[in-house]
Amino acid sequence: MVLATMADNTFPIPYAGHDLTGRVALVTGASSGLGRRFAVTLAAAGASVAACARRTDRLEELVKEIEGRGGRPIAVGLDVTDADAITSAVQRAEDELGTVDILVNNAGIPDAQYATRMPLDLVDRVIDTNLRGPWLLSCEVARRLIKAKKPGRIVNISSLGALTYSGGAAALYSVTKAGVIRMTEALSAEWAKYWINVNCIVPGSFSSEMMDGMMERVGFRPEQVGPRGRMGDPAQLDSTLLYLVAKESEFVSGAVIRVDDAQGPR
Repeated sequence: MVLATMADNTFPIPYAGHDLTGRVALVTGASSGLGRRFAVTLAAAGASVAACARRTDRLEELVKEIEGRGGRPIAVGLDVTDADAITSAVQRAEDELGTVDILVNNAGIPDAQYATRMPLDLVDRVIDTNLRGPWLLSCEVARRLIKAKKPGRIVNISSLGALTYSGGAAALYSVTKAGVIRMTEALSAEWAKYWINVNCIVPGSFSSEMMDGMMERVGFRPEQVGPRGRMGDPAQLDSTLLYLVAKESEFVSGAVIRVDDAQGPR
């Protein structure tokens, strides 16, 4: 493959866009918060979307919203801690929509307990949901893309908690989200030769069901967040997500992009 140069006039100016017509996206944790927004955003850009989550009643509402906007969605019940369910979910998406070439690993849960007080079942659930599940799902999607000889985009959702921890009863969450960053870097290197790009978004504090609940439990207010005293709106992640899945960002893989309003350590 010969790389084009500016002199070749191969690339339009500007070389940017986010038309996802003909693409198939699978989004986990799509029943609420960031995942719900990701699903709606990808569908609005033209992708067919398999919206996955455990709470299927909420997914049906999401499907109706996307269909009302002219999109093509399906609701897929999925617990990412179940390896067999992961395979089944990807197969269903492929059967109904086509080969999944966009994966957004968004599903995650907090631990909200000190390390020495966590029961074993909670340890397993946090690791399985936040790290093992995204790993297995990434491999399942990549395996099918490699077989089909198609390029693809995987976007993992980490957290600012991966980069900083002050002892506030979320140690395992921090560890698993740091693992997501390293997973991104490692898989991007392994799958580059197959034209599968793997990147990671590291959000700061964004308003969501999970974040709002955590803040309420610890008595923290939005105006106390970061140097600008505000929470992010999920819509403020749209442009980053669309950039990472667009064909024009084909040279970007293994990137870890912080979207945190300068909230985290520098």
